[in-house]
Amino acid sequence: MTKKFTYALAALMLGFMLVIAFFSMLGDSAIMDEVAHLPAGYSYIEKADMRLNPEHPPLVKDLAGLSIWLGSKITGEEIIFPETIKAWQTDINGQWDFGFNFMYQSGNDADWMLLFGRLPMLLILLAMGIYIFKWANELFGRKAALLALFFYAFSPTFIAHGRFVTTDVAAAAGIFIATYYFVKWLKAPSAINLIAAGIVFGIAQLAKFSAFLLIPLFGAMIFLWIILETIKNSKSGQNWIVSFFRNIGKYLGGVIAIGAIGYIFVVWPVYAFHVANYPMELQQRDIKIILSSFGMRWVADLIYWMAGIPALRGLAQYGFGLAMVIQRAAGGNTTYFLGEISAAGSRLYFPFVYLTKEALTLHILSLIALILGMASLIKQRFFTSINFFKVLRDNIAQVAMIGFIALYWGSSIRSPLNIGVRHILPTFPFIFLLISSQIGKWIKFNASYGNDVLKNIKETFSQIKWLGLKCFLIGFLIIWQIASVISVYPSFLSYYNESVGGPANGYKYVTDSNTDWGQDLKRLASWVNENNIKIIYVDYFGGAIPSYYLGDKVRFWWGYYTPQDMTESEWLAVSATFRQGGLGNPAPNYNDRTGYYKWLEKYQPVKIIGNSIFVYRIR
Repeated sequence: MTKKFTYALAALMLGFMLVIAFFSMLGDSAIMDEVAHLPAGYSYIEKADMRLNPEHPPLVKDLAGLSIWLGSKITGEEIIFPETIKAWQTDINGQWDFGFNFMYQSGNDADWMLLFGRLPMLLILLAMGIYIFKWANELFGRKAALLALFFYAFSPTFIAHGRFVTTDVAAAAGIFIATYYFVKWLKAPSAINLIAAGIVFGIAQLAKFSAFLLIPLFGAMIFLWIILETIKNSKSGQNWIVSFFRNIGKYLGGVIAIGAIGYIFVVWPVYAFHVANYPMELQQRDIKIILSSFGMRWVADLIYWMAGIPALRGLAQYGFGLAMVIQRAAGGNTTYFLGEISAAGSRLYFPFVYLTKEALTLHILSLIALILGMASLIKQRFFTSINFFKVLRDNIAQVAMIGFIALYWGSSIRSPLNIGVRHILPTFPFIFLLISSQIGKWIKFNASYGNDVLKNIKETFSQIKWLGLKCFLIGFLIIWQIASVISVYPSFLSYYNESVGGPANGYKYVTDSNTDWGQDLKRLASWVNENNIKIIYVDYFGGAIPSYYLGDKVRFWWGYYTPQDMTESEWLAVSATFRQGGLGNPAPNYNDRTGYYKWLEKYQPVKIIGNSIFVYRIR
């Protein structure tokens, strides 16, 4: 496979991903988080004031807001900023009220803003795809790089979430690229590599607070690398004590410098801009009230104190957001999972959504790669003292990948916050590379030749036969994944693989951002208009307002209502998240009301819009 052909195929896959992401997002209404993120981002650019949505770093929101701001200047589209409303003037983090008002009640064109706000998200998709291909190519060669990129470009999860103004894909990109530059600096600790690692580390921290886990990862990797370097140097005759302390100074000092560059030259100035017009007294008020129940009081007090010092206000805002995320994660979220309603979370949640939300091709090749990897370790005598440290050092990139996967999965599984496969998305690129590395070796031609010509011929034909079978299997799995993913267009968010019966059955197992995040309201409106329905009751979960698309045809519906309350129409539309929440059974120790939609079980939906909105005719 030539270099030119490899790069052309990579470009084709990335181009295809961007095209289907773009055209599918045109029909999506705002998902839940976008109504907070997009208006907040515009307020950052327009006002340099981060009073809204401080629990997420600003990078993604800035890109969306800047795109809308620039788009308005170029096209002449007027953007009305509702700065006189209570949600902006006096509310504490009034992100939801402000967001709905800004997008739907101030005279702005919500669909225009969604389009321009989402466009930069496609650039993040592109950037991560480039780095997945780049790193895999550098480590494992072209075949593995193409396979890793295939997993990414045809990942229904990345396609789905990469179109929205949310932080999950940006977090995955930031963490992955930051790890790439960190490992690059480890292998070649030059000043330029150190600066690059520091800058990208800082950018990752601006993507999502989950990137904070890079700090323990990089710390652990540094101490491992110091040990490996010391062992290597001692075998070459150097005094191990001298070598150990020299490596501590070199690498521990280096990783501290990476962190310092990231926070001092990236995070701090960016946050300083975002609080430039945020009144100090409002910032301190918000911190004091929102962190009033924060467990580590000294941390909350420190953040409050820093917010009172002009030079430190930016760092205080960063710490404020990080503390909010810790507080939110500890509190959990009410979730429907496998027929039960719970706010306590489940250790099975993330393994389940990972196994069902990604294509089966990935999981089948994961199993093959795991077997091949273990066989390779045994063959290399990895578990003996002879090769253990050498193999670790030679494969430090893979060690970093496995380390991050273990760290992130461990943190996620213990968390009660179970609201979507998107929360483990940062581990996916590393998984793609690790699988591709083993599969790339597996399909390599490995015939060895001796002096026996007949034996050589037999060996060659045997290798060709087995290689052909392997390539046929992989080709079949690739075609299967392509067909499986394309078939769900444009409803990528509600993709589930065949193990649970495909996208049409996913809602039976999990909801929220796995299935229904409010993306299909525009499609519901189109269906209502096409079927000449005059009035419809709507129980909608998402980031839009039903009346914005349905006008006076919509009537508000609440899950606790009964069929007797349907006095104006026999049509009812219910979002899957609310429907399953009203059908599920309470988990142990869950005391809120459940079962309020049990009466719907005797009705069959007339239509299911995008696998996320159920339309009934109640007669």
